Amino acid sequence: MAFNGMIVAAFESRMATELTRLIERFGGCPTVAPVMREIPLEDNHAVQEFGARLMAGRIDLLILLTGIGTTTLFDLLKTSYSWPTVLTALQRCTIVARGPKPVAVLKAAGLQATLTVPEPNTWHDIIRTLDEHRPVKGLRVVLQEYGVSNPDLLNALEQRGAEVFPVPIYKWALPEDLAPIRHVLDEIIAGRVHVVLITNALQVDHVMQVLEQDGKVQPFLAALKKMVVASIGPTASERLRQHNWPVDFEPSHSKMGILIKEVSEQVSKALHQKR
Repeated sequence: MAFNGMIVAAFESRMATELTRLIERFGGCPTVAPVMREIPLEDNHAVQEFGARLMAGRIDLLILLTGIGTTTLFDLLKTSYSWPTVLTALQRCTIVARGPKPVAVLKAAGLQATLTVPEPNTWHDIIRTLDEHRPVKGLRVVLQEYGVSNPDLLNALEQRGAEVFPVPIYKWALPEDLAPIRHVLDEIIAGRVHVVLITNALQVDHVMQVLEQDGKVQPFLAALKKMVVASIGPTASERLRQHNWPVDFEPSHSKMGILIKEVSEQVSKALHQKR
């Protein structure tokens, strides 16, 4: 049991139950408080505009960032157009999938990604893939967004001469009840947590938002110096560093199961070095 009874804090929302079980499986005592609440964009004018452009043949390249975002996008299109018509229009586009989840959704829908962005699936990897295989200069590019917009990715596409149309699918807010989050943050500040897991970059923004509301940013950052902060991958690590969090561990692949397994195997050594 690699965690050997250590307290492991996390802020996962969508897969909180699965993450809790994984921590327990590897011998940890989980304390998980979701910091993100999904708010669907009920009246999504951007999707309506996307549908109009797609049917008119005014889209050259479609970038799909998430599996659930791709599913939601297709479901919204089905409310206005017949699916065979949508399929035909999508087949005329170059489709870029950021990792395996959008690829799986495309396959289930009878489509195939033209390009698949390799791990660790950061926005840098998207741009690198396009530069190598499909330069975007002069192309009409649709970007399926999730949660919050990525200005770095948008700017990189525009700087390369693309006409970019972002399509947000859903957005995130803090949970209505902040008591569970505040409890976990107080446990961290009190030094009763051994490991902090970050499985999504936006979690960091939301944690900082709560800490700023409560005036506890400095004691929280000080407490992190005595525990292991594990990031699921480069995108999350970049956000952690922007907020002055340490990044003590990153797994070999940006997957939740691999993160838990590998950090549990190395946490004792990492914790000893920090303390």
